[in-house]
Amino acid sequence: MMTLFTAGQATKELPAKDEPAASRHRLGFWTVAAAFTLTMAFSTVPTPLYPLYQHVNGFGTFMLTIVFAVYALGVLVSLFLAGHLSDWFGRRRLLLPSIALSIASGVVFALGTSVPALIAGRLLSGLSVGLLTATATAYLDDLHRRARPGTSGTRANVVATAANLGGLGLGTLMSGLLVEHSSGSLRTPYLVFLVLLGLGVVAVLVAPETVDRPGPRPRYRPQRTSVPAHARREFFGAAMAALIAFAVFGLFTSLAPVVLKSLHVASPAVAGLATFLVFGSAATAQILLARRPARTQLLLGLSLLAAGLVMLTAAIWLSAATMFLAGGAVSGAAAGTVFKGSASTTMALAEPQRRGETLTGLFLAAYLGLSVPVLGLGLAVQLAPVRDAVLVFTVVLLAAAAVVARRLVRAVPES
Repeated sequence: MMTLFTAGQATKELPAKDEPAASRHRLGFWTVAAAFTLTMAFSTVPTPLYPLYQHVNGFGTFMLTIVFAVYALGVLVSLFLAGHLSDWFGRRRLLLPSIALSIASGVVFALGTSVPALIAGRLLSGLSVGLLTATATAYLDDLHRRARPGTSGTRANVVATAANLGGLGLGTLMSGLLVEHSSGSLRTPYLVFLVLLGLGVVAVLVAPETVDRPGPRPRYRPQRTSVPAHARREFFGAAMAALIAFAVFGLFTSLAPVVLKSLHVASPAVAGLATFLVFGSAATAQILLARRPARTQLLLGLSLLAAGLVMLTAAIWLSAATMFLAGGAVSGAAAGTVFKGSASTTMALAEPQRRGETLTGLFLAAYLGLSVPVLGLGLAVQLAPVRDAVLVFTVVLLAAAAVVARRLVRAVPES
């Protein structure tokens, strides 16, 4: 879900030799950013619709979390098997199949509402996102450097963050509004996004390729995971922080509608707004704090996360929907900041030639955080009231955050 980085394979970048070429790369930068945003937005279209699927199929919250976990599994499989292949075959050649997988997911969702259709659609969407994020992030960096030679990659990083997290929030907001203003039709959001994803394909075709693989094609291997022996203590702290941050994201992308229903709010638009606030504030926080030291980002983010989780839990116990939305915004900003600090710390620890492999370890922890705690919460909601289950979830995350913060104070340098 969040921005990924690719391993540094041996590739030759296609040069931009003249102003017309630079202009094509400038245009391509924005068309790829648009395609990135639309595809990430599609991945969260089902979030505010889950209560409607539950009503149609009659399944419980635990089945809902399993459907969500299938998505996370798809992301991990795609990340390990294909997340690095754009370094070998080219950015556009990998980005187009990624969008095609999302289109296939949209067709599955538009044609059926059964549990098997939900699982198949979410798996395809996860495979798409695992391939997309690494490829699109690298593509934007390439295009930026061709369009503006000699400048830093900050602009590309900011746009990639906005497209990634902003897209995740935009998808839920659009989906909630579309279903609420189309007499509750579950197909309408997918039909709209199928058109948008088709435009995304056109947007990618406009962009020039930026990678040319010299020599013979490398022998295929899955993405590797490695952590330098001397940096394992620092890496473990950063990885645990990422796990906690993604557990918060997982709560909102899977169970936010269920929690809101316990607050007597059944509107898909409000459920979409809740998730939009989480990811929108996460993207904003990452952009505003991008130049702060990683240690500062981690400790500040963990502190804010504690405040946000307390607000969320209090809102559920007090049946205060407005406080829940505010707590979501604070928690989202905190989780975004924590993950930015985790990624920056990991980048600094990694050996240059194995940066992608080390970051893969970080994302393994992150996506475990996205799925496993939410599965536990989904099971708990079957056995206890929502407010009790969320209270336990919060206590566990706060305890983990305190342990991680203590470890980070000792292990991660100040700059």
